[in-house]
Amino acid sequence: MRRRLVTVYLSLLVTACLGLAFPLCTAIASGNTGDMVIDRSNDTVRFASLAGPALESGETEALGAELDAYYALYDIRAWVFDRHGGVVVSSGVSAGTTVSGEELRAALAGNRSAGADTLWPWDTQALVVVEPVVRSGEVIGAVATESPTDALRWSTMWQWGVVLGSVLLVLTVGTLALNPLARWVLRPVHDLDTATRRISDGELTARVPAEAGPPELRRLSESFNRMADTITTLLSRQRTFVSYAGHQIRNPLAALRLRVDGLAAHLNSAGAADHALTLDEVDRLARICDTLLQLARTGPGRERAVDLDVREVADARVAAWLPIAERSGMDLRRCGAHHAPVRLPDGILDQALDVLIDNALKFGGAGVQVAVHVYPPRDGKVRVHVVDNGPGLAPEQLEKAAAPFWRSPDSAGAAGVGLGLSIVATLLETYDGELRLDSADPHGIDARIQVPTEVPNPVDEE
Repeated sequence: MRRRLVTVYLSLLVTACLGLAFPLCTAIASGNTGDMVIDRSNDTVRFASLAGPALESGETEALGAELDAYYALYDIRAWVFDRHGGVVVSSGVSAGTTVSGEELRAALAGNRSAGADTLWPWDTQALVVVEPVVRSGEVIGAVATESPTDALRWSTMWQWGVVLGSVLLVLTVGTLALNPLARWVLRPVHDLDTATRRISDGELTARVPAEAGPPELRRLSESFNRMADTITTLLSRQRTFVSYAGHQIRNPLAALRLRVDGLAAHLNSAGAADHALTLDEVDRLARICDTLLQLARTGPGRERAVDLDVREVADARVAAWLPIAERSGMDLRRCGAHHAPVRLPDGILDQALDVLIDNALKFGGAGVQVAVHVYPPRDGKVRVHVVDNGPGLAPEQLEKAAAPFWRSPDSAGAAGVGLGLSIVATLLETYDGELRLDSADPHGIDARIQVPTEVPNPVDEE
């Protein structure tokens, strides 16, 4: 943005300076030429008034002396012509004339000199002025003067130099003022960017100073601060709610575990496996509550990663859901890699697989087959596919399925509010993972989880 601001500012400054300089230089050259033409026209008219009696009487000695004195004083040559265009008297070392035939004929026809075009510093021609000599209403000759233009051109160049120096001075001052001006304009934008980054990093107390910069940007800073205050308040209320909910659920879960654990003495060997799975589920719910409490205390951020085997996590989740699948006449199995080590926060994959398996069993229909495929690590990633052969969703519905509160039109009456996939997608993205929903072949849904093989711990990132 700074580069664009500098470019626009300098372009406008240069355009304004040149837009004023060029017309001013043109006016200077035209004005100097006009002043010289008027001055020479007056001298030529005076010589024409002197030449009238001399041409009538034929006594031109006094007129010639006048022209010679004028030449000696101003270095301006002059000629007096009779009515036929012949030179009667002239000044200077040569009697030759540079007056064009067209100018002379116009003067002998009684027309005064029309002046001259603008003389530029690079023009080298002399200034010629021709005036008719009129006596008793009759043209009896003409007078011409030829003036060198060196002084005129040097004067114009000097004045142009003053204009150029003024333009350079304005450009220099404007360029020197550019950095302070850019800082003044962009300071609120820089502060806004800094505050946004700090808030994104979890520093919710960051705010934007609203004392400097243009009024529009100051108002933007004030609006941003009000928005940040509102978001901070909402997050604080949300954190309080999560803390309260986690605390209130944790106590009943502890009591539930004690009661379930006490049931072990009343079970036979056939129910021991189910009893162990139930205890594991209660412990997992307790860990989830502990995670909620920790998040409520520390705010957003990554949890500490631990060493896990994706295959073992998948096996545990399939084993937990297998009784439900068998009771509903569904086929649930785990396929794929024998070993897929990763470093992730505990519970991330558990929650993601629970949601995907639950959806596959819930919406797949009777007799659905659900397979959890675990693939070995590749390119620093581990992939897990939860594939079912149920009715599936249309491609346009798959794109919306992970949106909050979205539910398929065919799922009316089914339990849930449409938040499971949204939570999984957000949870995976927090740890650089990804959830992708595709159509299975020949029908059904292929839910793909991809997670990095290692997530740095917060201490490692510092």
